[in-house]
Amino acid sequence: MTETAIVLLILLALVALAVSRAVRAVPQGQVWTIERFGAFTRLLQPGLNLTIPFVETVRHRMNVQEIVLDIPEQAVITRDNAAVSVDGIIYYRVLDVAKAAYGAQNLVQALTSLAMTNIRSVIGALDLDGALSEREHINARLLETMDQATQPWGVKVTRVELRKIEPPENLVRAMNLQMTAERERRAMVARAQGEREAEIARAEGKKRALVLEAEARLEAAQRDASARERLAQAEALATRVVAEAASGAGAEALRYFIAQRYVEAVQALAANPSGRTLILPIEASALAGTVAQAVEAMRLGGVGRE
Repeated sequence: MTETAIVLLILLALVALAVSRAVRAVPQGQVWTIERFGAFTRLLQPGLNLTIPFVETVRHRMNVQEIVLDIPEQAVITRDNAAVSVDGIIYYRVLDVAKAAYGAQNLVQALTSLAMTNIRSVIGALDLDGALSEREHINARLLETMDQATQPWGVKVTRVELRKIEPPENLVRAMNLQMTAERERRAMVARAQGEREAEIARAEGKKRALVLEAEARLEAAQRDASARERLAQAEALATRVVAEAASGAGAEALRYFIAQRYVEAVQALAANPSGRTLILPIEASALAGTVAQAVEAMRLGGVGRE
């Protein structure tokens, strides 16, 4: 092989190398940074791009899709000195590729350390019960804090989730015993309250029954009194009518009226089907004579008036 052929081969190799360095195909979801003699100059967007070979170089290949980052498990001390094991995940996106590439030396390590530090800070301000029951509040606090802290890095933290907040085993046993005792206490309180309400209901029922019974007795007494009053008025009216009649006919008319009532009473006794024997007093004959005299007097009186 001659020297000319060797030179041509070298030139072809240099041209191929220059073309490979000049033509850059950036995949979708990535943005590359270009440095010229070590200084950042521009970004390469997804697609086909041209660079100056041997002058411009690709330094960072940044992923601009949403990225999931695991937060390693760590022990955290709560405000009431309880140790809990905590881990989680964060979701973030690179919004400013230049800041993300040059704002932090290792973006993933910086985000991980920031998340672990903020978890210790947020949970350390809560007691154990709050740390176990306020997970949504903790996630919201972490998201707000990390989103503000990562703005200089051109990163947007979209979500923070704590996967595990686990106290030690001995503390879990103590908490289970406490929860059991609390449930038993609540059951006793609920049972006592139910019995109290039942007693109150029974007492109210008895009271209502007594009130209704008293009202019924009062109404019956009022009706009885009204009936007696009407009976007394009727008797007074009858007495007044008899008195007026007697004032016209004299004592004989009065004796006749009394005798007539007596006879009606005897007839009523005789008509009673349950009675078999009727005993008349000795004065009955005298009464009959009185009746006869009264009838005769009434007759004579009537004749005299004629």
